[in-house]
Amino acid sequence: MSPLSPLTHNAPQKAFAFSGTPQKFVGAPSRGGLSNQKSRETLIFRDFFAYIHFFPYLCTRLIFMQHMRLFRIILLGFALSACAITHAQVLYRISGNSAAAPSYILATNRMVDMTFIDTIPNAFKCYAECNKVITEFAMQDYEAIAALRQAALLPDSVQLRNFYANDEYQEIDEALRVNLGMGLDKLGRMKPSYLAEMLRSELMKRWMHYDENRTMETFFERVALEANTPVYGLDDVGETMYMLFDREPFHWQCEELKKVVQYPEKEVRLERQLLDMYRYGRLSDMAYLVKSPDNLTSLSYSDYQVFAKRNRQWVKRLSPYLREGKAFITLNAIYLGGEDGLLAQLKAAGYRVKPVNR
Repeated sequence: MSPLSPLTHNAPQKAFAFSGTPQKFVGAPSRGGLSNQKSRETLIFRDFFAYIHFFPYLCTRLIFMQHMRLFRIILLGFALSACAITHAQVLYRISGNSAAAPSYILATNRMVDMTFIDTIPNAFKCYAECNKVITEFAMQDYEAIAALRQAALLPDSVQLRNFYANDEYQEIDEALRVNLGMGLDKLGRMKPSYLAEMLRSELMKRWMHYDENRTMETFFERVALEANTPVYGLDDVGETMYMLFDREPFHWQCEELKKVVQYPEKEVRLERQLLDMYRYGRLSDMAYLVKSPDNLTSLSYSDYQVFAKRNRQWVKRLSPYLREGKAFITLNAIYLGGEDGLLAQLKAAGYRVKPVNR
């Protein structure tokens, strides 16, 4: 029995009250029954054994009190952690450099539920000041989405089976069937990078409760579309297709898919680390983790290099929106932090980038 639940202890509840004052023992004679020495000796022995029986309960109670002190300390620690999480710095104000009005940039994380936005100081107030939303890729462009799906297909001349040993091919096929309900007989024409992302998303749904309909990453874009507020993407269709399906050589894509299948726990561990860093506003640490040589997941140093190059392009594309002002920019946090991150690139371009506080 845990010492944290003394009320379920097997101590004689009928014999003693919680105050510690002995009550009348069960079966103890009344005061009038103590007329002879034998009766008094009998009562003494009963008292003695009753106190012995009570002693473990008393010790348990003392231990419980000590645990309660420890419990209060733990609660205090959680409270302080909650405060730190609540004040995570993920929203920034962009001004200067001939901007007509301030704009804002929000670092997002797809694993975070949209309710987290309530904890970001002034997030909704800053959004209300803006008249447009800028994202990585505007999801309302249905023609572009159709083009992306077509771009995810392999050329007819390429067979995925030719790039894996037979046991590796079977392993990938089984992983797809178990997680997606379809094997390579139906998905074999998809590019490895697309299959890897499908598997990765399923891993996050199962192990991290990822819900694409509740993610904060697309929250403000969805709100803007419902309110007929303009939404612009920084990447066009061709660039998005490149980033998703062709930024790595084909043999690297094959290795990426194999890593996700063989080491799913590493993928989940990386996402959990990034999530923890995000909740504390540690954007630079997120960038460092992605480019670290110790990162052996499908998200690698080569991706970091691609992100750094794209950030420099994004600064140029953001310029007209920032000059006009009142732009609300939402981008994944892994693009923002670090010496090559978008925040540093904006500062280098002459903009003032300041955290939004209460």
